[in-house]
Amino acid sequence: MALSIRQAAPGEGVHWVREAFRLFFKRPLPFATMFVAFLLVALLATLVPVVGAVAMLMALPLLSLGFMLASRAARSGQPVHPGLFVEPLRGDPERRKSLIKLCAVYAVGTVLIMTLSDWIDDGSFERLQRLMAKGDDNQAEMEALLADPRLVWGLVTRFGLAALLSIPFWHAPALVHWQGQGVAQALFSSTLAVWRCKGAFVMYSLAWVGVIAAFGALVGLLFGLFGARQLAGLIAMPAGLMFSTVFYVSLLYTYEGCFSAPGETGTD
Repeated sequence: MALSIRQAAPGEGVHWVREAFRLFFKRPLPFATMFVAFLLVALLATLVPVVGAVAMLMALPLLSLGFMLASRAARSGQPVHPGLFVEPLRGDPERRKSLIKLCAVYAVGTVLIMTLSDWIDDGSFERLQRLMAKGDDNQAEMEALLADPRLVWGLVTRFGLAALLSIPFWHAPALVHWQGQGVAQALFSSTLAVWRCKGAFVMYSLAWVGVIAAFGALVGLLFGLFGARQLAGLIAMPAGLMFSTVFYVSLLYTYEGCFSAPGETGTD
């Protein structure tokens, strides 16, 4: 099938976020159930050394594709459920094979990024995570780690390369599943689409920053008026789950905003 890549206007990035929230609030419980179910499976997978971690890394492209399928289902009034995560693996054997290859490539890329970052920061990031989990009892050691330049460079490498890795994989699962593209072609098409629509993705990112910042300010203000700022953290987890879920719901809108059906205006 011919595929056209659009050059989305910058303002469309805000539209993607707005439509994702609108769709989420039409079916909040099913969408939230999907995300929580994935988190529970991920938690159980961590109990299996090495294999569990690799399996969850491979499953991340299926997470984004599953939510795209769920968003389409929600718009057409069909059921939204966790089974949609494995629905792509039940279809055409060639597409299933390409999708598994894509998941494996993503896992390898992520492992390489983590390995390089750990080498650069000499394990400082991992030690910082352990100290943060323990609480404030190790404040001096935590401050020493934060002042270590190796940690800074490790974080820049970790998150910078992770952002670059997300570009070719942003649309790739959907291109494999819906368009039947091979792994290399899907990665290239996704990269080209993100580049062509970079203005929209900048506004998309800024819209998310604005939404989260506004929510944090509003929560802080409300709890401050009641003199209970220390309780604001109680809604951090449910809010984080909601925003994460809406983000995955928005992926369908980014896909549809970057690609047009045959016959529509686009760049072949």
